[in-house]
Amino acid sequence: MNWKARRMAAVLFFLAVLLVVASLSLTIGQIAVPVPDVLAITARRIGLPVTLPSSVTAVQEAVIWQIRMPRTLVGLLVGAALGISGAVMQGVFANPLADPGIIGVSAGASAGAVLCIALGLSTAGIFVMPAFAFGGSLLAVGLTIFLALRRGKVPVMTLLLAGVAVGMFLGAVTSGLLTFMNEQKVQEYLFWIVGGLDYRRWEHVYMAAGPVLAGSLVMILLARQLNILALGEQEARAVGMRVLPLRMGLLLLASLTTANSVCVSGNIGFVGLVMPHMMRLLVGPDHRILLPASALGGASFLVLCDVLGRVVMPPAELRVGVMTALIGTPYFLFLLRRMRRQDSL
Repeated sequence: MNWKARRMAAVLFFLAVLLVVASLSLTIGQIAVPVPDVLAITARRIGLPVTLPSSVTAVQEAVIWQIRMPRTLVGLLVGAALGISGAVMQGVFANPLADPGIIGVSAGASAGAVLCIALGLSTAGIFVMPAFAFGGSLLAVGLTIFLALRRGKVPVMTLLLAGVAVGMFLGAVTSGLLTFMNEQKVQEYLFWIVGGLDYRRWEHVYMAAGPVLAGSLVMILLARQLNILALGEQEARAVGMRVLPLRMGLLLLASLTTANSVCVSGNIGFVGLVMPHMMRLLVGPDHRILLPASALGGASFLVLCDVLGRVVMPPAELRVGVMTALIGTPYFLFLLRRMRRQDSL
């Protein structure tokens, strides 16, 4: 089977998984709504001439369209962004333990969010805190690249160390701001930092859709170049590739896509680490297949974690950031153990 057929088969399989998970997200909850009713409500809301079944109540229609549909769509967009960005980061750094937060994206978003709360601006509108988080992410990425840039080159190891340093510095800034905030503001920050899909509205969907879809498409179009870059810098230069602009372009694309998703949902860990590695085991290292598979896998994984968070301790909910950590941490430890075994052989 050639790579085009493999990619098509992988994409179709993960699309099917995504549809199943999305259906679960729309139907499961304190108010259960059957799949046919969900389809009827959705069709009517998008303008199709569909008559709702008599069993559908106004409350069910409102729950599906105003609460669960935005929540599910935001989960799909954020999961796809984290999954594909993680795959790109791991390809650029040639390290399966790399994730989108490795160059300070998450730390910058946290610093921006806590600054917004400390200034009392978080209540000014639903877009204010995401804007601060996005700006913090961009500032962190820019500072990391500036610190790593030497004589027109950005060594991978220097970039990683710069990312760690920037992350630690912004973490200290965040902690310092928290010490001067009252209890209510600290709780507001903690609610954001855990990461969640609850209380997402259609405005959040509109905020995430354009940047995530555009960034993901461009990264997929650059998958062939990423394959060559993953072979090594010397091999890439041998075929005439401009290594530094390509590497910086991919890192900026992944960082911007991640920053946009983080500012909408808060910090959600392990999706960008776990899913690309898992997809690599299933579909292989070819980024032409790996990138779309990671996007679909990340979307499915995040929404599934959200569904599990709703049903594991009813009527209370575990936020999706908690669920991804609970599931991702054991896999991360398994990955570390496996790498140690390979190094000892």
